[in-house]
Amino acid sequence: MSYSVKEVFYSLQGEGFHSGRPAIFCRLSNCNLWTGREADRNKAICQFCDTDFIGTNGQNGGRFKDAKSLCQHLLTFWPALKTPPFVVLTGGEPLLQVDEALIQQLHQYQFEIAIETNGTKSAPPNIDWICMSPKADAPIILETGNELKLVYPQPNLLPKDVEQLAYQYFYLQPMDDSDPVVRQHNLQQTINYCLQHPKWQLSLQTHKLLGID
Repeated sequence: MSYSVKEVFYSLQGEGFHSGRPAIFCRLSNCNLWTGREADRNKAICQFCDTDFIGTNGQNGGRFKDAKSLCQHLLTFWPALKTPPFVVLTGGEPLLQVDEALIQQLHQYQFEIAIETNGTKSAPPNIDWICMSPKADAPIILETGNELKLVYPQPNLLPKDVEQLAYQYFYLQPMDDSDPVVRQHNLQQTINYCLQHPKWQLSLQTHKLLGID
């Protein structure tokens, strides 16, 4: 199988359980909840995405003929240290492309593998860390994993609707907005909910606060 990758970069994980951890980010192209085109946003299932995942023309992106060539490309971004490489497969929706062959090959190169998914597709076995971010009005197929990260608030999807799923950690992340008043309101709502429901932890997009990728 070939793989279409929008971009690859090395940075710090900005959200959730692994926040602050150095990682290679591999953003795979395409999503099943939005085309990525602004003209289609109002008709999309997920309308608040702020990520460009169309095509393969991002930094260090491209089309890779097989899992080995993609893994070799990713490995060039990890510093020459004894620490095993950590990769975050994201999107778009990475599970449109991620398959057993890629997972096996990444493990052969000693990668620790995390994936960030909307949960609407099943995952191949042996992924080391699954972070699922459910979206309102989308089916949840991936009912087990490590980390559930809910963007909050979302119409038609409340924390109580997903907190019984078989995940180890539950995070609420305030929905971003171009309006600072709305953004602050969403943050305060999220803080209040976490304080009232301590099963949930606050996740902030620290990469945006720090001004890094």
